[in-house]
Parts: sequence; structure tokens; C-alpha cells
Amino acid sequence: MDEMIKSALQFYEDEYSDSILYAQLAKTEKDESLKKEFLRLSNIEAKHAKFWHDFLTRRNVRTPRIKISKLSLYSIRLLRKILGPGAVASLLEMGENSAIQKYFKFLTTYQEKLNDEERRELSDVILDELEHEKFFYESKKRLHVENIRDLVLGMNDGLVEILGAVTGLSAVYVYNPKLVGISGLIVGVAGALSMAIGTFISVRSQRQVNESIRQRMEVLFRVSPDRAKDELLDKLLESGMPENVAKEVAEKLSSNHDAIIKLLIQEEDENEIRAALYTGCFYLLGVAFPVTPYFFASSSLVALPFSVLLAGTALTVVATFISVLSGISIKKKVTEMVTTGLGAAFVSYLFGHLMEALFHVSTL
Repeated sequence: MDEMIKSALQFYEDEYSDSILYAQLAKTEKDESLKKEFLRLSNIEAKHAKFWHDFLTRRNVRTPRIKISKLSLYSIRLLRKILGPGAVASLLEMGENSAIQKYFKFLTTYQEKLNDEERRELSDVILDELEHEKFFYESKKRLHVENIRDLVLGMNDGLVEILGAVTGLSAVYVYNPKLVGISGLIVGVAGALSMAIGTFISVRSQRQVNESIRQRMEVLFRVSPDRAKDELLDKLLESGMPENVAKEVAEKLSSNHDAIIKLLIQEEDENEIRAALYTGCFYLLGVAFPVTPYFFASSSLVALPFSVLLAGTALTVVATFISVLSGISIKKKVTEMVTTGLGAAFVSYLFGHLMEALFHVSTL
């Protein structure tokens, strides 16, 4: 089976599954505007699935019967209940962006093998996906959910870093598991505070930079409107816009102070306190998985496999949530996150053995 047919079969499966997923979201959604939008998206995805079905049929390829993943449906419902519709919108936006890139690559790679009607219809599909992405972006802003990234990264960092720490300490303090657990907690709390403070400073600094640029542009508008227009022109040219178009846009916007500022400043409506809390709290949640077994085991070597198992399970769950809701391969994402996390733990364990062999810490 060539790559074009293989990709088309995957697109058909994805669109069909998404159609069912959006229909399920509509059934359980209480927000009427979101409910209507999910139903609309479900119908559009069904239309896209039909496009790929017809595309394959014309090439004498039978479309398989699609089995809807119960895990996907369960995950989406659970995430909706725990974190609200904004979290779902945020992750589904990632999936739409992924689909856009895949379809565009397909169109540019195989355009010679597509007839005029197929190229036109596929272009329409891409435009639909761009509209989906826009809807999810606007929903995310309306529902004030800008911190899904902080949630995922915070928990992932807590899991990986503290798993590495307790694994390394296990090789040193074999017969003192509580010491390993306490040490892991201390490092975890310090790490959570560090991550939260770092996130707070980062978000606030970006806000301050944006505010400084805004004030500078306001002064520039009052003192020299032509200079402000030139800066906008430079920005448009840097983005790759043709010079004649860039000049026309800059000229038309030269008297619109707010429009120019919005183009020059990439503002993110992210609250630094909420971002810090998300990062710190979910870092601590990640810490709990690898540390807990050390408070109940008779030795560190007994606790170690349970610690690895719990951390690996948590990493798998996080990776699965990201995958099923963002269109990334579950197998690929789970393998990536679990392998890197457990790989870091293994290296830490070897390093702990090395430190014990060099300094005989456990006998001190």
C-alpha cells in the first residue's frame, strides 16, 4: 500500500472518529452555544469523512469499519468534568492544528495525483479545519483557560524529576526508604516552588515587556505617526508579506492606533498567579506518584519498582490524554514520555550507585 492511500485511510478514520467525538461532546455539554457548535463540527467532520471515503472508493480501496475508541470518549468526558469545557477546547485546538498541517502536506505532496475537483474539495477541507482551530482558540479565550500547558508540563516535570531523584537515592539508602521518601518530598516542594516562581516571573515579565512596547508606540504615535507606520511596515515585511501588499496595509492602518499595536504586540491574556498555581500544584501532584511507596516499604529496593510503576502509569495517563485529544498517535506519545521518564530514572539509579561506590554514603 503506497503512502498516499495509507494517509487517506488514516484521515478517513480520524474524521469519522472526530465526528462521533463531537457528537458525544454535544450530548453532554450544558453550555448551549458550545453544544450547537459541537453539533455543527460533528456534521462538518462527517462531510470530511465522506470526502476521504469517496477519494478511496475512486481508487478501488475499501474503507474499513471504524471502531470508536471507548478510551477517547471516556477521556473527553472525564476531562470535561474535572477541568471544564475550556480544557477540552484547548486540547482539541492542538488536534485541529495537527490536522491542518497533515492535510496541507498531503495536498502539496500529491497534488499531481489529484484531479481538479479533489484539489478544490481538499482545499475546502483545510479551510474548514482552519475555522475549527479559530473556534477552539476563541472558546479557550472565552472560557479563560490558558494554562493547560502549565498543567501538563508541571505534572510531567514533577514526575520525571522526582522519579529520577528517588531512584538515585534508592541506590544509596537501600535500607532507609523513609529517608528517600522525605528527601524526595523536600526536593519536590522546592521544585514546585521554583517552577511556580519561574512561571510567575516569566508571565509577568512578558506582560511588562508588552506594556513597555505599548507605551513606546503610544508616544511614537503622538510624536511621529510616520515613524510608527514605518515600524509596522518593517514588521509586515519580516513576516514575508509582499512589499506592495505590506505598504498598502501599513498605509490603511496608519491612522488606526489600536490595530497597529495589536499587530506589533503578541499579547497573551494569561494571569501570572493562576499560571504559577497550575504549575506548582500539578508539579506536586506529579511528585506524589514516585514518592508515596517509600513511606510504606521495608526497603528502598522494594519501594523502587512500585515507584517506577506508579510514575510510569501516571506518565501514560498524561500522554494518553494529550494524544486522544490532540490527534497525536497514542503509541508514539506514550512511548516518548514513558521512555524518557524511565530512562532518566535508570541513569539516576546508575549515578546513585556510582556515588555510593565512591563515597560509601550509606555507611556514614
